Amino acid sequence: MTDHKPPYLGFGLGLRPQHYEEILSGDPDIDWFEVISENYMIPGGQPLRILDRIRERYPVVMHGVSLSIASTAPLDRGYLGALKTLAERVEPKWISDHLCWTGVHGVNLHDLLPVPYTQEALDHVVDRVSQVQDFLGRRLTLENVSSYVTFGESEMSEWEFVSEVATRADCWLLFDVNNVYVSAFNHGFSTDDFLHGVPRDRIVQFHVAGHSHEESHIIDTHDHPVCDEVWDFYRETVAHFGPVSTMIERDDNIPPLAEVVAELDIARQIARDVQQVTAQNTHKNAQAIAAE
Repeated sequence: MTDHKPPYLGFGLGLRPQHYEEILSGDPDIDWFEVISENYMIPGGQPLRILDRIRERYPVVMHGVSLSIASTAPLDRGYLGALKTLAERVEPKWISDHLCWTGVHGVNLHDLLPVPYTQEALDHVVDRVSQVQDFLGRRLTLENVSSYVTFGESEMSEWEFVSEVATRADCWLLFDVNNVYVSAFNHGFSTDDFLHGVPRDRIVQFHVAGHSHEESHIIDTHDHPVCDEVWDFYRETVAHFGPVSTMIERDDNIPPLAEVVAELDIARQIARDVQQVTAQNTHKNAQAIAAE
């Protein structure tokens, strides 16, 4: 298993079929792509051929939705085998999935379901992450999910649970900015507590996305542009963690590529602004120290 942290990739997009032609026929200002692993875990066909062409031009990361790392069902060795085969073909910079469970009794519910934050669940998830990492021969990257219910038996906060998984299983973390914002609103906790509660050295990727605000709750739908409040939280996130590979997620009501790239440019500009302020503050502090 490699020991080094994955490289900083810049600003990317989720690869969607609606944009294949525009990407391959042009030169959009995109640094890298994230692909949904399950869409390409097949022995052949046009999607794989397209992916082969994309990865010739851009760095690629793989992002899964069906690993079900927190499930109590046995790990799906067939799924893991197909995932490893795809990784050997694609050579992704990292492989991510969600810190959740997605099915029970052999049935995939096609949803990212929350975990009780207990010591028993923590031990269970850490063991399964270790097994998957040993099988793949690389570290996993796990994403915090958005949620709409909590468990009364939870013994710790979500950020404490996520941090313990990352430390004990020695895996990376994908910090989903929108998911933190959504869950904070739904459950009444502070985004700042989550932001400062996870280890900086484990974060390798940011997700930024839109959602549907239903007044009493927020649903993580990825079908709207990123709202101002999430952009504000992204600014805080970049200021706290520093440069981290960032991408825009759009999974429904998908607009033309140029519109999504325009959103990506907002992320770029925010990161540049934050870095400029950080550099200015560092310079001022250095001058103050020199003057003492």
